[in-house]
Amino acid sequence: MTAVTTTNPGYRAHPPSRLLSLTEPSRAMGELAAFLALRPLLSFLPRGDGHGVLVLPGFMATDGSTGPMRRLLGQLGYDAVGWKLGRNVKVDNVRVAAMMNCVDELYRRTGGKISIVGWSLGGVFARELAKQAPDKVRQVITLGSPISDDRDHSNARRLFEMLNGREPEPMRAGQFRKLAEAPPVPTTSILTKGDGVVHWRGSVQREDANPQTENIEVYASHIGLGVNPAVMLAIADRLAQPKGEWSPFEAKGCAGFAFPRSRLH
Repeated sequence: MTAVTTTNPGYRAHPPSRLLSLTEPSRAMGELAAFLALRPLLSFLPRGDGHGVLVLPGFMATDGSTGPMRRLLGQLGYDAVGWKLGRNVKVDNVRVAAMMNCVDELYRRTGGKISIVGWSLGGVFARELAKQAPDKVRQVITLGSPISDDRDHSNARRLFEMLNGREPEPMRAGQFRKLAEAPPVPTTSILTKGDGVVHWRGSVQREDANPQTENIEVYASHIGLGVNPAVMLAIADRLAQPKGEWSPFEAKGCAGFAFPRSRLH
């Protein structure tokens, strides 16, 4: 359920607990099993209008990780595509330019604004791409993304900095310096307090800074976000909104049990 965020002045950024991290694989397998079991029912989720959806994978992942989600979105009527840029490892100017080319190409081919769904680090990219080209992006949806400006929220910080340095090339060019600032388009952050890679507080966006931003909490692991049935419901609901008619997410009926009602603070 969408929750109202509040400020917690005593909070100090830190990664998730070791227990959450160690149980990530087993919990994700359960979510994949649930996705496969419910796959026939997921085809009855709200259908789309055919607009383009660019799906970006997480850190160290490829388009293979987003395949199940993209195939479902395709069945729901969207032109859902991966980035086709291989493994998400390096963050440099060449990679950022290549992602912008993905946005431009899908925008031209579909003839209208596109949505971007980004998983983990892919969500950070999604938000930054929307900041650069808000005229081409309809909305952004992030899944367990470290959208805080403090990398201490992530267990992957050391590996990321080993591969990219403490200040990746785009940052030296003045980009990626205000990650917590939402892009000027409708933006949804889907997060879970069960995240064993990115602490959930690092995925919370301030809802008072932009009237078209929201947080949706789900019961999930980080690795399982891309196949979690509740996440698929939330994504389908967000994407199916008529262009220019954004409203906050509301889980209705029995679906309400799949979304926690806790406050995010």
